[in-house]
Amino acid sequence: MDPFNAIHTAQRRFFDSGKTRPLAFRKARLKQLKKAIKTHEQAILDALGADLHKAPVEAYGSEIGLLYDEIDHTLTNLRQWMRPDPVSSPLMHYPSASRIYAEPKGLTLLIAPWNYPFQLMMAPLIGAIAAGNCAVLKLSEQATHTEKVIRDLITATFEPEYIAVVTGEGQVVIPRLMQHRFDHVFFTGSIPVGKKILEMAAPHLSTVTLELGGKSPCIVDRGAAIRTAARRIIWGKCWNAGQTCIAPDYVLAHTSVLPQLVDEMKAAITRFFGENPAQSPDYPRIINDKRFAQVSAYLQQGKIAAGGQTDAAGRYIAPTILTDVSLDAPVMQEEIFGPVLPVLPFSDLKEAAAVIARNPYPLSLYVFTRSAKTEQFFVDNVPFGGGCVNNTLVHFTNAELPFGGVGFSGMGRYHGRYSFETFSHFKGVMKTGTWIDPKVKYPPFGNKLRLLKMIQK
Repeated sequence: MDPFNAIHTAQRRFFDSGKTRPLAFRKARLKQLKKAIKTHEQAILDALGADLHKAPVEAYGSEIGLLYDEIDHTLTNLRQWMRPDPVSSPLMHYPSASRIYAEPKGLTLLIAPWNYPFQLMMAPLIGAIAAGNCAVLKLSEQATHTEKVIRDLITATFEPEYIAVVTGEGQVVIPRLMQHRFDHVFFTGSIPVGKKILEMAAPHLSTVTLELGGKSPCIVDRGAAIRTAARRIIWGKCWNAGQTCIAPDYVLAHTSVLPQLVDEMKAAITRFFGENPAQSPDYPRIINDKRFAQVSAYLQQGKIAAGGQTDAAGRYIAPTILTDVSLDAPVMQEEIFGPVLPVLPFSDLKEAAAVIARNPYPLSLYVFTRSAKTEQFFVDNVPFGGGCVNNTLVHFTNAELPFGGVGFSGMGRYHGRYSFETFSHFKGVMKTGTWIDPKVKYPPFGNKLRLLKMIQK
C-alpha cells in the first residue's frame, strides 16, 4: 500500500473518532510537545549549529524559546478560544439565539522551510493541535540534521495516526502527498513553490495558508535615531545570515542621513562580529552551495561599502553593504535572502513609496523615524504583511499580533489566537424557541409586505 495513503487513511479514521476534539486532549498534547522539545533541546541546538552554524543563543531565541512562549500562551487561552461565541439575532426571527462554534478542520498538511527548520515546523503545529486537528509534517530535507531531530522527537511523542512525519525530496514527496485531500495546507517557503502548492490544493478545494516572502523595505527618515537604527537594521539583516523571510531586504535612507547611516552600520558589523566575521562564533552560514552562488552574485551589483568577502568552502558571505545600486539590478528585483544589504537614497516619502511599489506587497516593512506623520504615511499607503517602527523582526515574536503576508507575500495568518482560527472552521448556528411561532412569515402573505418592510427597513 502507498505509505502516504496509509497515513492519510489512518489519520482520517483517528480524526473521525472524535478523540482530538476535547479541550483536555488538546491541552495534554500541547504539554507533551513542550516536554518533548525540552527533552531534545540540546539536540535541536546542535542540529541548528550543524545545518546553519547558528550560535546557541540565536538558535534558542529564534527557534526554541519562541515556541515555549507560544505553547504557554495557547494553554492559557485555549478554553476561551474554544468557547461558543454568542452573537445577536435579527428581530424578525424572534425568539432566536445565535452562536458561532469553532470546530477543527480535520487533516492538515504542514510544510516547513529550511531557514528556521525547527520553529517554522513547530509553530503551525501548535495551532493545528490547539484547534483539534491531525497533522502530517513535511520537513525540509535541506536542513538534514534538524530534519532528523524533528523526526525523532515527533515519532517518540505522538502516534502517527495523530501526527506523522514525512521526509524526502520536496519536489517528489509533496505532489504525492497532495494527491490526497487535506482539510488545510500550511506552507512556508518561496513564492514559486507557494504557487504550486495552491495549484495542487485547488482540485480538492482545500484551504491554504501561504507564508511566503518578498522584498521587505527598511526606511530611515531624516529624523531617525541613526545609531540605534543602524544597530537594529544590521541585527535584523545578519540574524541567520539574512536567511529570514522578514529580514530587511534593502534600506531606503533619506539623502541627508545616508552617509552617517552607512558609517554606523559598518561600525555595528564590527561591534557585533569583530574585524573578521568569518571568525565570529555568532555569525551563521549559508545553507547550501546553490544558495551561496545565488547570493554571491549580488555582490557585483553595486559598490561594496562594507564586507564583500566570501569563502565557498565554508559557505561564508560577510555582512555586506552595497551602495550605488540600480533599481533595475537583480539585487533589487529578487528577494536577497542573504547578508547583502543595498542602501538607496530618497528625498521625500512619495519617492520612497514609489520604490517600494516596484516590488509590491512586502511581507514586512520597517520604518525608523521620530515623526508620527512619517510613520502613519507608510502604514496608510503601503500594503504589507506586518512590521515595526524603530525596530526590525520583533513583531514576529508577539503572539498577540497576527503574522502573515498579503498579495505576493502570502495569504492567511497565524500566531496565538490567529493560529487557532487558521486551523478552525467557524460554524454559525441559530436556535429558535418553540413557545411562540409568529404567523407573519407563513403564507398566505396577503398584505404582509408592508409589515415586512417596517421590520427590514
